[in-house]
Parts: sequence; structure tokens; C-alpha cells
Amino acid sequence: MALKIKPATGTEFDLLALGECMIRLSPPGHQRIELTPIFEAYAGGGEYNVAYALARYGMRTGWVSRLVESPLGAFIKNHAQASGMNISEVVWVPYDGVGRADRIGLNFTEVGIGVRASVTLYDRGHSSASHIKPGEVDWNRIFKQRKVRWFHTGGIFTALSDSCAEVVEDAMQAAHEAGTIVSYDLNFRSKLWSSQRAIEVTKRLVPYIDVLIGNEEDFQKVLGFEVEGTDEHLKKLPIEGYKKMVEKVVKTYPHINAVGTTLREVVSGLVNNWSAIMYYDGQFYQSRRYENLEIEDRVGGGDGFCSGFVYGLLHNMMPQECVEMGAAHGALLQSTRGDTSMVTMEEIKHVMGGGSARIKR
Repeated sequence: MALKIKPATGTEFDLLALGECMIRLSPPGHQRIELTPIFEAYAGGGEYNVAYALARYGMRTGWVSRLVESPLGAFIKNHAQASGMNISEVVWVPYDGVGRADRIGLNFTEVGIGVRASVTLYDRGHSSASHIKPGEVDWNRIFKQRKVRWFHTGGIFTALSDSCAEVVEDAMQAAHEAGTIVSYDLNFRSKLWSSQRAIEVTKRLVPYIDVLIGNEEDFQKVLGFEVEGTDEHLKKLPIEGYKKMVEKVVKTYPHINAVGTTLREVVSGLVNNWSAIMYYDGQFYQSRRYENLEIEDRVGGGDGFCSGFVYGLLHNMMPQECVEMGAAHGALLQSTRGDTSMVTMEEIKHVMGGGSARIKR
């Protein structure tokens, strides 16, 4: 069954996202956290990255979260507003000067190289976003009065706390009742919760989800569906195994209209094989395979796929174009440092069309 997306007329937002945005601190190049004298600072978060990218491509997006009124909160605000993203529904709370009550979450990320993998170290405990409570955001008002075509959230935010999971459920229910398309990126993070807890919570959310997004580990750890034929380290990802898994997902949850899945085979820290598949309206679509894709920074690649994939659906593109746009955007996003998109729509369409990386003069 095809998605029934509201027309743009009469709505305020093309997409609204709910999630946490952190400040990422990374050593330059491939240096180590414990030895670097310098850190690069970036804003980013799974759901935030999707709204940010789509705002850069001219879409009316908004982001909802809970931030501290401090210079670090302003850092995130400035980054968001530079994209044109609407943050009027963000809940702002006072800063106590120490961060005992609320703080901005941090993550420290090393960009891997060769046989050394990229590593993320979280420093996000007691963050203002993780303390969000049901009732702090009036979801019924947003979806009925401001009106939204597409609502996006995911497993990272849901995993932060029990209250975050409750807020996600409230928001998704209100969106569903208002006829807004709901997408959910499974995004499993073992440092935030166990697979058992993820499956328990996500099963409560699935009835409100129209579009599922995730990679091989996400479907296994968050929904409990195994991919046949994968090896222990997920170095080889058989397409047919994925298709069988997705067929099981939509058979179990027949109301789900679309499933987007990234396929990443890790050759080294800076070289991956990258592609994506999409299930839509009873059929599978497979993107171009980016063989030996050279990567500057892999973080945010999945969000790049998600935002490109959603862009295509919101613009009534054919399913094959949607999966190609998602895969191309994800590939390009990994060519720059930081979590959020720095590429242009012209570059995405160039790569989608099979264009080369020859210098442009």
C-alpha cells in the first residue's frame, strides 16, 4: 500500500523531528582522544541530522528537543538556525551553572583509519534532552494546528530514558491520529540500552510507524529479526538475506508501508562498500553499489541515507529514485567531517546520475 502523504498546502512543516542534539568533539585527522591538544566541535544527533539536511535542501523542517540556556545550548541553536530549521517548539530550561540538573550532552569521536575503527565515547548522562517529560510539548496542538506532513524520530532518543520513550510514544500517537506519516530509525546503540529492552519498548511503538529505517544490526537488536547469511562481523551482507528479513517484518507488521535499509561492508576504517535497499508498496528497489567508497568520516552516513530517502518520498519521486537519492546522499555525507550534511543538491544529483569525481573548473 502506497504512502498517503499530506499535500504541502495547509501544513506548516514538511518534516518535524524529535531527538537530542549533542556537541561532538573530535581530534583533528585520526589522532587519539587522550593525546590530542585540539578538538574540533560539531553539532549533531540522529534525528536532528535528518531535519538539518532537509532544511538545507529548501524543505520546511522543524526540530523538537529540550535544551539548556547556556553557551553550549546557543551553539546548537546557532547551528540549527543556520540551516533554516525551525526550533520554535524546543523546550528551554535554565542552566544551574554546573549541570547537576540539566546539561548539554557531549560525545567524543575518533575517526578511524586502516584496521583501527572509528570510536565514539559518550558524555551525555543527565542531559536536558534525556529529562524531557510527557506534557512538556503539546503534540496535539502541533499536529492539529501547525500541521505536519512527516514526523521522524528514532531509537537513539527513545533509549535515553524511560520518560523519553513515553514522550516518543505520545508524539507518535498524536502524529498518527492527525494523519501524519511517521518514520522511525531503529538506530540501536548498545551503550544506551540492551537489545532486550530495545525490543520491549519498540514493540509498543510499532503500531504508529509507517516507515522503518535501519541497518543490519538495528533489525536484529531492536526488532529481533535475523538476517540470513551474515557472518559474525557483518563483513558480507547478502541482499537476498535482507529481502527475506524485510518480508518477515512487513508480514508481522502489515501496516508498515516502506522499509529503508543501508548496507555497509567495512573494508577498512576509511574504505567501505556502501549501498541501500528499499521495500515499498510490495516491491524491492536496490541502489547503485558504491564499491570501495573512500570515507572521510562515517558518522552520520545512515542519517544521510534517511534524509535523502525521505526527501524523495516527500517529492513524489519514484521508489528507485528515492533509494538512489538516499544512498548518494549518505555516500557524499561521509566525504566530510562532522555528523550533518555539508553537500549540495547539485552534488547529490550529479552522483545519482553516475557522475565522476573529476575536478570541476
